[in-house]
Amino acid sequence: MSHPADAVSQRNGQNHGGQDHGGQNHSGKDHDGHHGGDGHGAAESNSGLRRAVGIWGSYTWGYADVGADVYVALGLVVAAAQGGAPLAFAITGLIYMFIGLAYTELAATYPVAGGGQYYTLRGLGDFLGFTSGWALLLDFTIDVSLFALSSAGYINFFFPKLQHQPWLAIEGIAGIIFLIFLNIRGIRESSRMNEIFCAVDMLNESLIILFGFLFAWDPGLLQHQFITAFPSTRQFLYGASIAIISFVGLESVSQAAQETIRPATVVPRTSLALIFTVLIYALSFSVLGLGILPWNVIAANQGDPVAVLAHHIPFIGFIAGPFTAILAATLVFASANTGVMGYSRITWSMSRFKLLPSWFEAVHEKYSTPHRTIIVFSVLAIVEVILASLSANAYDTLANLYAFGAVSGYVLVLISLVKLRFSDPYSPRPYKVPFNLPVTIKGRRVEVPLLAFFGLAGNIFIWVLVVWTHAIGRIAGPSWLVLGYIVYFVYRSRAGLPIFGSIKRDWENDQIRVLAEAGELELLEQYQTALKRRDEDQAAAAVAAAHRQALTTGGK
Repeated sequence: MSHPADAVSQRNGQNHGGQDHGGQNHSGKDHDGHHGGDGHGAAESNSGLRRAVGIWGSYTWGYADVGADVYVALGLVVAAAQGGAPLAFAITGLIYMFIGLAYTELAATYPVAGGGQYYTLRGLGDFLGFTSGWALLLDFTIDVSLFALSSAGYINFFFPKLQHQPWLAIEGIAGIIFLIFLNIRGIRESSRMNEIFCAVDMLNESLIILFGFLFAWDPGLLQHQFITAFPSTRQFLYGASIAIISFVGLESVSQAAQETIRPATVVPRTSLALIFTVLIYALSFSVLGLGILPWNVIAANQGDPVAVLAHHIPFIGFIAGPFTAILAATLVFASANTGVMGYSRITWSMSRFKLLPSWFEAVHEKYSTPHRTIIVFSVLAIVEVILASLSANAYDTLANLYAFGAVSGYVLVLISLVKLRFSDPYSPRPYKVPFNLPVTIKGRRVEVPLLAFFGLAGNIFIWVLVVWTHAIGRIAGPSWLVLGYIVYFVYRSRAGLPIFGSIKRDWENDQIRVLAEAGELELLEQYQTALKRRDEDQAAAAVAAAHRQALTTGGK
């Protein structure tokens, strides 16, 4: 698995030779040597993203990000929802399933870097595409600050006296500075080591759940806390809105789609497996935790809740607690690293589509990494750590912002899923969100994804909760969007580009190249056949219209 920061910086690197079925070579140029498309970057090949990720690699790519969330979210959600924490996880988990299914379809259909930002750009245009990407950038910075802080919290399982400010902030900032140098130099972790690491973590989590339910879980304690410690409605809804961070990170699978071998086959399998794995772990830890410990004990250990829980399990607690703390610290830190790597992906994608200035595309002369983006957004993450450390609960403060950015992006992705079913019915969809309603519009049959509307309603509900119950989120979140719009308006105005309109792009040639580079030749053939049939139908309709016009004119 190649390092994303390195991969995106190789955009001018060599491509695989050979012609695809559409008369395009794999360099993204036509036979005259010109880039296909509109010349605004949409057609530019992301050839530096080498396809080397298989099924297990794709799964662990996502798990290294979203799998770490429960280590952070458990203490926060229990502190907010108290005895109702399992219900909060369940409600948010259901909404997460709708999001996950949407990402699965879109990533399999459009296996390119950019993720939600690309889907929104393609479905809803430049302005909302920028909005989605900018919201994701907020998420990436919060991911780095929150998870660097959480990694420090799990390290301090062994140093309880440091489990408070300012030491947590100092450790978190030191971790971010390390990630800056790590990513600028382009040092990458081995894919095989990453796969082994995630396998060990999954085994550890499974053993905690198994031994916990067998030897420590008390259903009576769970029932007692659910009844006697259920919070107020507002507090419960606040906990449910925080629980969304348990499931943030599925974006990583779609981001890696352009580096995945045969993504049309691999992405649906790994995404669906990841959806249910994370859902099972999140629900299991919340139910297990409240059946072993009083909710206030878990809430009091927001820095290392899973390690504390593991430590109270008979027979394995003496080793499970410390081992989980070490494993969690490294896994959560790796998740923070995915945030830093995410800067280079999302800003590169936005720059090449002219949503951000080309300044963000600059790479380091020696290391060939996007050092400007890494430094700018990592410094922002450090500022977030400092400001959050001044509040009563730094974890909760950062989680407020995390939820706002994630849900804002998810709403736009779900709308894009529906829109693309209508505007791009010709792209093969190797996986489709289930439960579709076939409708015919202007003689064309389109399958409307009903689950997308349920997911959209759920996400809008969570977004309203975030704005209503998160005092910091409803101020800082919109402020972040306003800042982004200022950057966008100034840049597009100076560049002479439409602000609310969209640059004309040749998405069809872009899709032909993407499928060819992915090696999805069968899907490529299906796509080209569909386009040819459409062109023939349009030509026939034009001839018929001209014939009718001639008859009408002759009759007069």
